[in-house]
Amino acid sequence: MTENIQSTEFDPQFDDPTWEEDFSTGDYELAERAALRRVAGLSTELEDITEVEYRQLRLERVVLVGVWTEGTAADSDASLAELARLAETAGSEVLEGVVQRRDKPDPATYIGSGKVAELRDVVQATGADTVICDGELSPGQLRQLEERLKVKVIDRTALILDIFAQHARSKEGKAQVELAQLQYLMPRLRGWGETLSRQAGGRAGGGNGGVGLRGPGETKIETDRRRIRARIAKLRREIAAIGVIRETKRSRRTANEIPSVAIAGYTNAGKSSLLNALTNAGVLVEDALFATLDPTTRRAVTPEGLPYTLTDTVGFVRHLPHQLVEAFRSTLEEVGQADLLVHVVDGSDGMPEKQVSAVREVIAEINEETGTPMPRELLVVNKIDAVGDLGLARLRHLFPDASFVSAHSGLGIEELRVRIAELMPRPEVVVEALVPYARGEVVARVHRDGEVLSEKHTESGTLLSARVRPDLAGVLEEFATNGTPA
Repeated sequence: MTENIQSTEFDPQFDDPTWEEDFSTGDYELAERAALRRVAGLSTELEDITEVEYRQLRLERVVLVGVWTEGTAADSDASLAELARLAETAGSEVLEGVVQRRDKPDPATYIGSGKVAELRDVVQATGADTVICDGELSPGQLRQLEERLKVKVIDRTALILDIFAQHARSKEGKAQVELAQLQYLMPRLRGWGETLSRQAGGRAGGGNGGVGLRGPGETKIETDRRRIRARIAKLRREIAAIGVIRETKRSRRTANEIPSVAIAGYTNAGKSSLLNALTNAGVLVEDALFATLDPTTRRAVTPEGLPYTLTDTVGFVRHLPHQLVEAFRSTLEEVGQADLLVHVVDGSDGMPEKQVSAVREVIAEINEETGTPMPRELLVVNKIDAVGDLGLARLRHLFPDASFVSAHSGLGIEELRVRIAELMPRPEVVVEALVPYARGEVVARVHRDGEVLSEKHTESGTLLSARVRPDLAGVLEEFATNGTPA
């Protein structure tokens, strides 16, 4: 795990000019993310401070609410525990969590009118200022709960979108998050008092309003919806343009016959740590949900020296909001179009099989809509250094064909490199060629981009038998011993 640097002021190591050479891009991003963050346990309350200023200084105090409709009690508790981690990642302090057992959520208040009264007592007793529901609320449910609880109410989707908005770094990531937020906001626009008044010129549509300005006008909410629709259309065009650039880079790699490997998995399973361990990419690593959103592609080589690309993608979560899947479609397509999918699982999680099913569900949805087949999958169980012998035995029973590694300690990484090389697509054309010694660059390319089956040095040149890709087979055609590639 990358060291979490809280402050760099008065630190002697910054006087060492060689120290920054070991400070990766991910370390800089992590230090920036930790800057100006509230330190828990420290209080600077003043007697004359106003309530508004006080609320800005402290973390939001939240109460979690869930509805248990299916599965076991352990599943319900795990879902609420994950919601608590999401809330903490967003910058909240979790005070209490309650679960209501129902066949289905109440269409009016999500948890039922009786439980709303109990929840109001919990909110007042704990002093919470926000309630977070473990599900997606309809506009009516959201309005009813806020009116009865007298505090801010958000749902799981809004919480995840807020985390994405905090962690988006690139232009594409920010545009994708904004698009998802606007799509979520559109059906939930509502206003009070003057915000619903008619918009008109002159004296609010009176007789002195002027030509073309008389009449009822339109409501403020209609104006907001029109602006949001226009902004959504603009964001879609921007994301489509960025998608063209991504597709161009992908097609260039495809034309060069470079195999692609996509790293996917549940959020905080250790995908970025694994990318760093395999390629020394130096991307940001943090023990938090959705710490990295922007996909990162790095070059890697197999133990035999064959090149391939490794792409780290956005993490998944149970009940991933549909708006995010739609907005991040161009990014998630990297997974569906890869030659090999490295599916990373958090071995220290209590129910890793739930993580696997959640990730596969989202990938299957993307592949179904894009019409691409499911890529070959290599399951990688990470964080085995945090699991005891009994837990490791259980994991080996659950996932008998998986690779077991620890990206933090490096345990099992070399074995993983070998398995990736074994599962990647191999060059399909077998050639036998006698390459003159004057064309040593061709022999070097065969060693670099192909798989040499046999090599013999003769008086006329280097006699090669190799498995290569079609483009390299065309180069070797003039040296083929049988006239044409085999």
